[in-house]
Order: sequence, then C-alpha cells, then structure tokens
Amino acid sequence: MTPAQATDVTYDVLDFDQLDGWADDDHAAALKVFLNTCRDMKDPDWRALCKYANADPEPRQFFELFFRPVLIDDGQDALFTGYFEPELEGDRYRSSRYRYPVYKMPPEALRNNPWLTRREILDGDAMAGRGLEIAWVDDPVELFFLQIQGSGRIRLPDGSYIRVGYRGANGHPYRSIGVELVRRGVYNAHQVSAEVIKNWVRRNPVEGRDLLFHNPSYVFFREVSRVPADQGPLGAMNRSVTTMRSIAVDPSFVKLGAPVWIEKDGKKPLRRLMIAQDTGSAIKGAQRADVFFGTGDKAGQEAGKLRDPGRMIVLMPIQRAYALLPESAI
Repeated sequence: MTPAQATDVTYDVLDFDQLDGWADDDHAAALKVFLNTCRDMKDPDWRALCKYANADPEPRQFFELFFRPVLIDDGQDALFTGYFEPELEGDRYRSSRYRYPVYKMPPEALRNNPWLTRREILDGDAMAGRGLEIAWVDDPVELFFLQIQGSGRIRLPDGSYIRVGYRGANGHPYRSIGVELVRRGVYNAHQVSAEVIKNWVRRNPVEGRDLLFHNPSYVFFREVSRVPADQGPLGAMNRSVTTMRSIAVDPSFVKLGAPVWIEKDGKKPLRRLMIAQDTGSAIKGAQRADVFFGTGDKAGQEAGKLRDPGRMIVLMPIQRAYALLPESAI
C-alpha cells in the first residue's frame, strides 16, 4: 500500500470503545455488504476473514474479534461527500430530442494517457461515425453529472432501462466547476450544490457550456444492464454498491473491500460501519470518502447536500494493523 512508505502518514490503532456510536450500529447490515465483495479480495488474511464471515458469525463479534480500528492520517482534514446513481431520459437512437451521446471508450484513449480534452472530444470529430454511442440522452447537463457520478441508468421511451458503468477516462485531471463558479464570484462556497450548478448552466447556455469545458476530464462508459434493477450500480470492485453502506475511497490509503467506520459530523451526524467498495476521481486522501446514497433524484438531492467534516477509521486484519505501527509503539 503506497502510504506505508510515506513519511507524512501516521497510523493509530484504536480500541472499538473509542469509536463513537459503535455499539448502536447494525453490524449485521454491514456484514452482509462486506460479504458482497470480500470473496474478491485475494490476500491470504482477507481470504481467511471472508471464509469466517461466510460461516454465519455473530456480526459485531466477528468485526471485534478479527479486526482492529486504524486511524490513518495524511495531514489533510476529513471530508465526506455523497454520490448517487442518476437516472437520465434517453434512447438507443439519435433523434431531435435525444442528441447527446453516451460514449464507449475508444481504443486510442486506452493507449494514450492523457488523450483529448473534454472540449476536443465534444467539439472535434474524433468520435464521429465510429459506432461508439451506447445511447443518446436529452440533457447535456445531466450527462455531465453522470460522468461525475461514474454510473447511472438511462430510461428508454418504452420504460425499460440501460445501465451504464465507468469504463475509463481521458486522463486529464478533474476540475470542479463548482469551485470555478466560486472563483468567478458567481456564488459563495456555501451556496454551491449540484442543483445550483445545473440551474445556472441552464439559465446561461453559452457561458454554461464554456463552464463545463473548465473540467477537461471526460468519462467513458460500458453497458452493465445485466445488473438487476433492484441492486445498486457496479462499483470499482465490479459488484453492486449498497445504499448508505458503501463508500468510495482513495485506494492508495484504504484497501478496496475493507470495512470503514464513519463518524460524519454536520447537520445530520452519521455513525456507521460501511464498506469501501468504490473509487472516484475526486476522492483523494486518507480521510476522504464519498457515501453512496442510492438511485434517482431524491438520492441525488441528498447526496448533493453532503459536504461535512468528521473522521474515518479503517478496520484492518489484526496482524496487518499492528504491522503498520513503528516498533516503538508496539
């Protein structure tokens, strides 16, 4: 793990009674989500834990017996945000209404990093006539936010759905258009949310289109319609994520599949055991997490409001946790 070599990263092994609200959580719900992806973890210690988890243990006892809470600190303040699975209106065929393409990843974008910018992709002809369109949608602003979320559902005119998941990106850094609106003096930082940004872009179509180009990153998708409609979208582990139990993390600090204890402060405090099953281009740092809120507009509204401090503590297998400590601390 990269941070193990970093001199400015510290590790503090805690006791479970130091986790605020630990005893009150639904550990069975967390264990069920852990089981969804633990079989994909290949390290021997994690494989052994997954085997024990499948033997129907008492959930809280399982976590307390085989794990230790580890607070990883890279010097950055903790930040919790939210993400969701958007639903867009679209069709498999272009029409006067549905004219904004959801693209597959072209082979040259895989070979070249970085590839073309967002502006070059959308204003140029690199994608034209190649059959790379998965679908066409009716709203370029919703399509932009679909790329930020990394997955979503497209409702077709007959009521059926296409589900798309993250395939890759063009290799350019993600730049927040919310931060750019604040820099331009359009809004104060506390006023910015996904809905505020969408409304501003729609009210200002020329300036709005230019604002979207401020983010040079461009995301390509793959169709994942085999995932049942009653399950969440596929995360980075290629398994469905679970509403309010899955988080996106920075995998250079937190191993994908690991349980993570969340102590989110703010207007709606949250104390909950979640599972690190996803990643995101804007999720960087040891104390950075994106909480999955579910599918649809309501989930999107709740996710868009979340920008809170707190702390997150990773549950690691016992030997792995103590191996991170300097000898003088053991």
